Amino acid sequence: MDRRKPSSCSRFTLLLRNLFIAALAYTFVVEVLHVYQTGTISPFSKGPPKKSTGKNSKGGSLSGGVNWRLRPTTLVENINDAFMGKRPDVDTNANYTKLIEACRGSLNGLEKMRNVYDCLDYLTHHQDDYFFMPENRPSAADPSYKSIEDAASPSTHHIGDCPGPVQLYHTYWTGPATWRVELFVKAYLYTQNIPCSRLHIWLESDGFPNAVPDMMKDPLFAKFLPLVERGDLVLKAWKFPRRIPLPKGAIAEDPAYTKSLAGKGSIRRTSGDTRSPKPEVYIADGVVRMEDGSEWLVLTERQMTFLPVAVSDAVRFVVLHLYGGVYMDMDVMLLRDMRPLLLTPDHNFAERWAVHSHPGDYNTAVMSLNANSSLSSYLVRGGIRMGLNFHPRIIGRMAWKDGRSEEFAMFETGLFDPIWGEFNWGREGRCTVPCFKDYGVAFQGTKGAIKDEWESYDGEPLSERVYQRELELRSRISDLPLSSPEEAELTSVGALAMERGDVDVTYGGKPYTLKDDKYPPNNRTLENFFRGAWSYHIHNQWAKHPQPNSWFDVAQRAHDGFLQGTRRNVYGESWTGPDIPAYDRWPEFD
Repeated sequence: MDRRKPSSCSRFTLLLRNLFIAALAYTFVVEVLHVYQTGTISPFSKGPPKKSTGKNSKGGSLSGGVNWRLRPTTLVENINDAFMGKRPDVDTNANYTKLIEACRGSLNGLEKMRNVYDCLDYLTHHQDDYFFMPENRPSAADPSYKSIEDAASPSTHHIGDCPGPVQLYHTYWTGPATWRVELFVKAYLYTQNIPCSRLHIWLESDGFPNAVPDMMKDPLFAKFLPLVERGDLVLKAWKFPRRIPLPKGAIAEDPAYTKSLAGKGSIRRTSGDTRSPKPEVYIADGVVRMEDGSEWLVLTERQMTFLPVAVSDAVRFVVLHLYGGVYMDMDVMLLRDMRPLLLTPDHNFAERWAVHSHPGDYNTAVMSLNANSSLSSYLVRGGIRMGLNFHPRIIGRMAWKDGRSEEFAMFETGLFDPIWGEFNWGREGRCTVPCFKDYGVAFQGTKGAIKDEWESYDGEPLSERVYQRELELRSRISDLPLSSPEEAELTSVGALAMERGDVDVTYGGKPYTLKDDKYPPNNRTLENFFRGAWSYHIHNQWAKHPQPNSWFDVAQRAHDGFLQGTRRNVYGESWTGPDIPAYDRWPEFD
């Protein structure tokens, strides 16, 4: 039978049809899974937090096989919360050169880049080497600054006075508040110089115009509304600007615009445009000069259509160009005061991308730029020229190629992301303390979940305590002397203890025994959580929650203890602000 061979056009049409059907099926499956996991069809949502039983819940099952109400919070007898000592003076600067060379080595050799343990050791024990007091103190730069003696301390309704310049902190978020927003904000409150800091939370508003009012009504974010009223937190609507101001002369010094500037430009009157009622001259592609001499980047509608991940990459560069300060991704947990890094006059920095050796391989999860500076405008212009591509390694390679990477300090991962080299099998020397080989282990609280966790710990063993309540219960049952910790761990005092009312029977109805606990107390404290680093980068993992007695749970208890007035922060300070409710429990670990 004679069959005609399909034409090229028919084969191409068939291919397109099959591809369309496959894409449709894939989209349907992904959307079903997304709705199931997040409860919303929004592609930006990271999912609402699972409902917690709350701190005072009386119902539910046991947690990890035991009565969670009787679980000890720690085995450490005397937790040293104030391990950082006194907070650096309000005018303290950080020496970038010493920080970089101590953790990197030479520019060409990079001899120390992979040795994060030694970097953290330097950051911990040699602050006198890399911190200094400048001759021209920032607090004396403006007569309107209060003196340290006259500066008011924070109170319930007043953020306090800063005896110097206030530093801006920025982060970006899409969708409702989750546990990760709470962790970020509480870590900020726990570590930063509050009167001298302001946290701007930029909420995606191009696709969600009600993002700010929605966040103000968010049940989880309600914990922080007193801080919004006090001025600590500022919710900002992120809408990609149509025009971005540039410092005078920035275009003239950019070689990418040299040819454009050789022409005279064209004049266009825009009287109908409320943003630019005066004549403007197009002096280069996408750049106009106004009648008053100011220069602006102008974006077209076509340029404004890009993927959400591109928005996240772009936000940090544009926001820092407009406002200055420091940007941090929401999956960063602050560990110490950033102010000394931000007071340096040319505080332009990011960090290295893992252990990549190229001088242009930046990571911008933590990044700082001077506002409206030559460098910030150069980076923004470059990203826009490349089709709004602000990926840090692309921008970094551009800066290196143009000879401007020396203006943009590259800190090593030990400062902001201390296990990245370990995770990528790039570590040299000893492991960090604690020794993590996986970003997920910080969420784990099960016994023995982190192998070789303390392999690099050289300090004195932390004084441990046993669960005194069980020893006391046993002493009431028997006339014998108190048992040893080992025997107490193996002993059940259930029946008689419950008869005497010594055990909380409203939640599980059984006493606590250490050997039965899936998430037992341990000797973890923030004092030994990558001490010396300014932050810990969680690297996404948005849907995860911390198991009881995990490292993040240890951080939660430290944050809550500080914010509820029962503990001090890493600088030995007490919280004097408004009451901030504690983290919720996650019943998924019951």
